[in-house]
Amino acid sequence: MEQSRGLRLILLPLPFQGHINPMLELGNLLHSKGFSITIVHTKFNSLNPSSHPHFTFHSIPVDLSESEASVNEAGRLLCLINAKCVEPFRECLATLLSDAEEDPVACLISDPLLHFTRSVAESFELPRILLRTGGAASFAVYAAFPLLKEKGYLPIQDSRLEEPVTELSPFKIKDLPRMDTCDPESFYQLITNMANEPKASSGLIFNTFEDLEQHALATLRQDSYPNVPIFPIGPFHKCDSAASSSSTGLLTEDQSCISWLNTQAPKSVVYVSFGSIAAVKEAQFLEIAWGLANSNHPFLWVVRPGLVHGSEPLPDGFLESLNGRGHIVKWAPQKQVLAHPAVGAFWTHNGWNSTLESVCEGVPMICMPCFSDQMANARYVSHVWKVGVQIEHGIERAEIERTINLLMVEKEGEEIRDRALKLMEKANLCLKEGGSSYRSLDGLVKHILSIKSFAFAKQSE
Repeated sequence: MEQSRGLRLILLPLPFQGHINPMLELGNLLHSKGFSITIVHTKFNSLNPSSHPHFTFHSIPVDLSESEASVNEAGRLLCLINAKCVEPFRECLATLLSDAEEDPVACLISDPLLHFTRSVAESFELPRILLRTGGAASFAVYAAFPLLKEKGYLPIQDSRLEEPVTELSPFKIKDLPRMDTCDPESFYQLITNMANEPKASSGLIFNTFEDLEQHALATLRQDSYPNVPIFPIGPFHKCDSAASSSSTGLLTEDQSCISWLNTQAPKSVVYVSFGSIAAVKEAQFLEIAWGLANSNHPFLWVVRPGLVHGSEPLPDGFLESLNGRGHIVKWAPQKQVLAHPAVGAFWTHNGWNSTLESVCEGVPMICMPCFSDQMANARYVSHVWKVGVQIEHGIERAEIERTINLLMVEKEGEEIRDRALKLMEKANLCLKEGGSSYRSLDGLVKHILSIKSFAFAKQSE
């Protein structure tokens, strides 16, 4: 820790909720190890510095117009962000590196989707470490995209969805990442570009832990990135109290749901949230509503603006018919909700942050993946860790009711709950002294100290 005092790290998150939160949590972790932290962020989805007074924040003048921000195609949106950030970030980095009054910069930590950072960091001869905010298993799938294309699994064909991917057990073709708003060739290019980034980096950090994704981490180390140091140091939000107590969200959390949960019986509530980006059709929204109502279990449902394509057509009299059994909010303090004793199941889109948070609290999951890495995460939840069930047969109210009851009242649900609690214990153990993430974090700190000298020589010229 003494060696890291007086050293600064520059962190650049991708400006979306699911990428910002883990980057800030990583900042908390590294700050606790003695580094000073500078966060560079865009005006688009700008951050609130007051939530992290121990960090220095620098905003770069990169914003998206309303029409650009509403682009419903991930590849184009990421291209825009990468193109617009290059020069403003270069100028910002030049200023930060030449500021003699600040601590010298040891390295840059950025998201592999921000591929422009490679050329900018190289131009300053600044070491660059990547934070992959998703899981290791999904990243191993991304790294295998050229092989999957060569073997004919990609592009995905609807007629072959149930076929196994023999080179990537336990996945089926339907579990491979896809994005319906992105044409297959653009998506393939986006993913292969991202998966190539670690090869030109000084290291790769994952918000995961060895006991959770041991096989995937071994694959990445041996096959995908044999020359890149890999650091699984998660779960970030459990490592540091500042991470779990401060709100880093772009949406305002409604604390009323905690008061409501306080009135519910232990493990009786189904918590429903599909994250900050996923959207459903009106017909699906109605089926979800009636499936929840018909299950006869209390539920807390996050219906954020933009969740439904079109309006949010809750049926007339729907809430009244529940007699207080349902509580609906626009956004919830999710870590608090999952840690609440009243919560018995989490119906999730299986974004990595949500999946990991559920694992850490021992809450069984109902999986409804929507796009990208969520498919792979859901497969791991339901078929590898066996701590949840997947809605396999369409979003239909009878299927929803059956799935909720399976998890909440049937013997299979009890067995799933027992496995979820055992996995939670492993998540807690990995962070304790001598645990795998504890050791990996120490290894990361030593690695940063070992690569810093080259950067310092450049800064002092």
